[in-house]
Order: sequence, then structure tokens, then C-alpha cells
Amino acid sequence: MTGLSTHVLDAVSGAPAVGVAVSLQDASGTELAAGVTDGDGRIAQVNTDALIAGIHHLVFDTGSWFADQQLTGFYPEVDICFEVGDPQRHHHVPLLLSPYAYSTYRGS
Repeated sequence: MTGLSTHVLDAVSGAPAVGVAVSLQDASGTELAAGVTDGDGRIAQVNTDALIAGIHHLVFDTGSWFADQQLTGFYPEVDICFEVGDPQRHHHVPLLLSPYAYSTYRGS
């Protein structure tokens, strides 16, 4: 399986972050695809076209999500910059989110 998926978890409650808008962008900032996390906090297939090798950005609209949750957050947007080396490989980019911190890792 090729492509890109993501999962956003509310690290404070341990629950999925439902309704987070996500944008996939190339290195120049051009939007390639967009979506919103589902009831499990996931977007199973962010893009329909295969990723090309190079730098990409996965941008999460955390400010709107915090506002919807009636929370004050420090990060209005999280931009995860990552590099695709093998376009034939599936890439999974999770985000663990809280109002004053976030973390990510290369998932499988």
C-alpha cells in the first residue's frame, strides 16, 4: 500500500481528535490534498495520487479544533515537514496533541 495516512490523538483525554482539518502540501506550499479526521481521529488516505519523492508538509488546523473544544491552545497550526524517499512505501504521520505541546513520529 502506498500513500499517506494520519491519526490525531488528544493526548490530554486519550481520545481521538475528531474533526481536525488537515492539508497535504508540497515543499512550495501548494496544497495537494485535504481532509478532516474521522470519528477515530484518522484520515486513512490523505491523498489519492501517489506521493513523489521529496519534501512534504502535513498541516493540521489545531487552532480551530481547540476552539471547537472550548480550549485555549498555544499552537494554532502544526506543520509537520517530512521527506518521502520511497514513493512506493506507505507513510503514516501521527500527531499527539495537547494545548501546550505536541509530538509526532514516523508511523507504520
